Amino acid sequence: MAPTVSLHEVVEELEALGEESAAYLNRETGELYSIRDEEASVFEDGVDPDDVPEWLDDELPKIREVLESEDWLSLPTRFDIHEWAIMDGFARSIDDTDLRDELLTAIRGRGAFRCFKDAVHRRGIHEDWYRHRTATLGRIAADWLDGHGVVYIDDLGAPPAWWGVEQRHPADGPPV
Repeated sequence: MAPTVSLHEVVEELEALGEESAAYLNRETGELYSIRDEEASVFEDGVDPDDVPEWLDDELPKIREVLESEDWLSLPTRFDIHEWAIMDGFARSIDDTDLRDELLTAIRGRGAFRCFKDAVHRRGIHEDWYRHRTATLGRIAADWLDGHGVVYIDDLGAPPAWWGVEQRHPADGPPV
């Protein structure tokens, strides 16, 4: 029986992704694992094992398993997530016209990410931004999990365990 995966943990992996890394989910165990491009290149470029840095020696078997086993699925990458679209969606969701216009202006042109984040912090709405971003990543992750038939628990927002949490199977349809 396939494990139930934590949506919160998948979102954390997506949030931690860099431009030069990828995250994977083992469909059989529910384990998540991240690999930097530098680490993956050892296998993809056919590097001589004697030329592999010592710090990577202990991880090589795991990296090989992740890259070669069909049990491991590649999570959406930074390129799949479209951070700019998430910022644009947040800006457009703001009711205050002046604030909305400021945020939309901030994401135009050079340095858009920095300008946007500066404006969000300056205007004191950073907690709203992070909630929006996490919720959007949650939808991306849930769609991906559903698309791959992975059972997950919708624990975003992580209420205390004693509250109980909605467990979802892709066959149950979209979350309500």
